[in-house]
Amino acid sequence: MAASANLELGHLDAGQELARFVAGLDGDGAVVSFTGLARAKASNGQAVSCLRLDWHPEMTPRSLIELALATAARFDVSDVRVVHRAGSIAPGEAIVFVAAASAHRRQAFLAADYLMDRLKTEAMFWKHESGPSGGCWIEPTEQDRADRARWSD
Repeated sequence: MAASANLELGHLDAGQELARFVAGLDGDGAVVSFTGLARAKASNGQAVSCLRLDWHPEMTPRSLIELALATAARFDVSDVRVVHRAGSIAPGEAIVFVAAASAHRRQAFLAADYLMDRLKTEAMFWKHESGPSGGCWIEPTEQDRADRARWSD
């Protein structure tokens, strides 16, 4: 079992990350990946011109690797990878890339889903949306918390 995490301060190329992840595997039958993109509209429907993810130089990378390691320990997977952007992100740009590999698909799907639920609620980022109407800080939603709670750990 392997797990890795990276904090990306520049462009995140999900296709390149997936190719790199798959190239490092040895005989797995399943790879599940997820790429999250910055939305052009806030939850209230207002336009978003920029999403800024503030981060802490020690706590944020540590939170990413801890979540990746916890995912790898919980599921029957051979490898888990998370790459998360920080800084200013324009609508449509990739924010996060998650991948999980296993012998069979179910564990890879579960691992990727679990990791995303934990990232949304536990990763050490402070999110701020800006648009023509101004800006606001974003917290995890009730749905984010409900998604996390279904894993009961």
